[in-house]
Amino acid sequence: MENSREPRGTVHLVGAGPGDPDLLTVKAARLIGCAKVIVHDGLVDPAILALAHPAAQLISVAKQRSRHTMAQEEINALLVRTALAGDDVVRLKGGDPFIFGRGGEEVEACNAAGVPVEVVPGISAAIGAAAAAQIPLTHRASASIVSFVAGQCKGLTEQDWSGLAGKGRTLVIYMGVATSEAIAEKLMADGLAPDVPVAVIEKATRADMRVLRGPLAGLPSLVAREAVKSPALIVIGEVTGQSEQELRTFAAEVER
Repeated sequence: MENSREPRGTVHLVGAGPGDPDLLTVKAARLIGCAKVIVHDGLVDPAILALAHPAAQLISVAKQRSRHTMAQEEINALLVRTALAGDDVVRLKGGDPFIFGRGGEEVEACNAAGVPVEVVPGISAAIGAAAAAQIPLTHRASASIVSFVAGQCKGLTEQDWSGLAGKGRTLVIYMGVATSEAIAEKLMADGLAPDVPVAVIEKATRADMRVLRGPLAGLPSLVAREAVKSPALIVIGEVTGQSEQELRTFAAEVER
């Protein structure tokens, strides 16, 4: 007896990287160019969406603080419904799908519905932003540990960040612009010195990218004064306060 099961499409969770289309993986660019349906986040750069086929259906599921175009459960249902109808769908996410991209939840939804799913990694926002700003997240002279945390989530003040920042460590904070004051107070209350250097990287890898620097205690005023907008990352640690040349010089002195 022949298998009469209806054909199912595949959901491709694709990382769009930090913004610059040239930083897409070859596979990501190919899938975007061939896709009939693209479900994309608001942080995906328009230049990347311009790579889509002219006949492709582009569906925005942009999320903003306290205001979502579509709840995550509805996004999951959209992906499953589209695939069950027989269409492949590219779920396009800024950065990497598995780093604060809710990719795990979407994979679980697809698996539960019996829908084939593939994850295509992208350059994460932290890696892309740091590279564009020439800030080494790890360095033999300054930092051997790097941690990623979300600065915009429920129960921020109750989270335990002790030990994530300080000497020999770099802390990268996603979605922390709106909560920068609480973040600075939290870290200083945990014992981090007020003069620890901080960098705020806005619109990384894009033509209008900005890199703003200052001490931890001045983070809230820096964000307010410069009217920092998302997408932006906050990097905390010694590596942000020194140029790459200074770090190389220091490393050379350590080896002597």
